[in-house]
Amino acid sequence: MLQSSKLVRKRIVNGIYEGVYSGKKGATSAPLLELKFLGEALGEVFADPIEGKESTWLIRCKIPAETLSDGIQTFLIYKMGEDTVLDSFSIVMGDPLADDLRAEISLLREELDMLKRAFRRHCVETIG
Repeated sequence: MLQSSKLVRKRIVNGIYEGVYSGKKGATSAPLLELKFLGEALGEVFADPIEGKESTWLIRCKIPAETLSDGIQTFLIYKMGEDTVLDSFSIVMGDPLADDLRAEISLLREELDMLKRAFRRHCVETIG
């Protein structure tokens, strides 16, 4: 049975996202990932192999300071050229929230936008 790839967040420290990406068994090339904010790709995502673990990489990417402001900022990590969200995180700034409902709504909006783009692309491909 083939193992699917996945990304597990380890931590965010000093403005750097860190996670562990496990690729399909036998994968030798580093994954090409992208960090997106409001639908736009942000900077470079680095993948360094983890010694002693097959098909596993340490993923790191900087969270640009210019993306941070009051409110909830939701970031998504995708595999390059694919619409599947591997991981997401939200940063809340300003007044503390009683709960993280706004963060969930922000994430749902991002995912709905992604689904709308994929559906439109599917319609164009099947009709034309």
